Amino acid sequence: MQTRLFDYDLPPELIAQEPIEPRDAARMLVADGDAAPSHRHVRDLPSLLRRGDLLVVNRTKVFPARLFGHKATGGEIEVLLIHPEQDHGTQADASILWRALVRGRVHEDTELTFPGGLPKGSFATVLAVHDDGTRTVEFPPGTDVMALAERIGHVPLPPYIMRPDCAGDRDRYQTVFADAVGAVAAPTAGLHLTTELLACLSAMGVGLARVDLSIGPGTFKPVDTIEIEDFRIHSERCACPRETVDAITSCRAAGGRVIAVGTTVVRTLETAAAQPGGLAPFSGWTGIFLHPPSTLGAIDGLLTNFHLPRSSLLMLVSCLTGIERLHELYAIAIAERYRFFSYGDSMLVLKHA
Repeated sequence: MQTRLFDYDLPPELIAQEPIEPRDAARMLVADGDAAPSHRHVRDLPSLLRRGDLLVVNRTKVFPARLFGHKATGGEIEVLLIHPEQDHGTQADASILWRALVRGRVHEDTELTFPGGLPKGSFATVLAVHDDGTRTVEFPPGTDVMALAERIGHVPLPPYIMRPDCAGDRDRYQTVFADAVGAVAAPTAGLHLTTELLACLSAMGVGLARVDLSIGPGTFKPVDTIEIEDFRIHSERCACPRETVDAITSCRAAGGRVIAVGTTVVRTLETAAAQPGGLAPFSGWTGIFLHPPSTLGAIDGLLTNFHLPRSSLLMLVSCLTGIERLHELYAIAIAERYRFFSYGDSMLVLKHA
């Protein structure tokens, strides 16, 4: 399948630079089966969901993963922490080894320092340069890297938000239910949900279940091959716990609908459902690439933001809508001046009954 099928033209002024307030005031394009789309707001979810439905959210929490510093030789660098290193094969304490992206000319053994973060005279060291462009960075022994990031780090806003992060982003680029630290990008569909809206849905009998997918920077990488099948998608660590599997099983048995809040939830649930015995608890890395002609059997609906052209996220959504319908919905959203991407508006896609 040709990647160009997932191109579309977006006026740059529709790329949201700031979040809307309150969260659930975001607009929501509703696509219910083949019916004509309707224009609603996220706060209208109680009128679109029903007793017995189940919302599944991604509980991952964004941490301030961007660190600014310089090389020991004086050149400026920027480090984006991705995740603690796995199986590096050294004798170093694993808690001080991190896989990272580094902006600046660095090679193995380059020493890095972060003003206000490391003691004077202490350096982090680039231990390895990997084929995918990432680096393994070793921090000084005894460094609490997460605490260092919380102290001097910056919120890793997406590259299409053309402004520096501010203090308000620490709260706003985070869901109200985030409690599992580890992501460098927010599960953006979940940004629209408020505590009050979730309480209202709970009171009317809509369930809530959680998965955890630690979103990495690969989520922003466009599919850069001519044919989709040749693309090597990023991998991310995810977990679907037993209680979520049980909630989905109970929901389906009672005739309810499983509504994923975001593409990362879909990625996690489809990974858990792809096990030999079907849907079961899962914890590990997923490199699942969902694109046509894949079908999404783990969900009955999806609340999602509008995604970048040629992105794997756009391809995932098309597994639910079909490619032609997807382009129809995006054309409507553009014509109606919806706001796009991470701080933008949303779309609710429901399968036929």
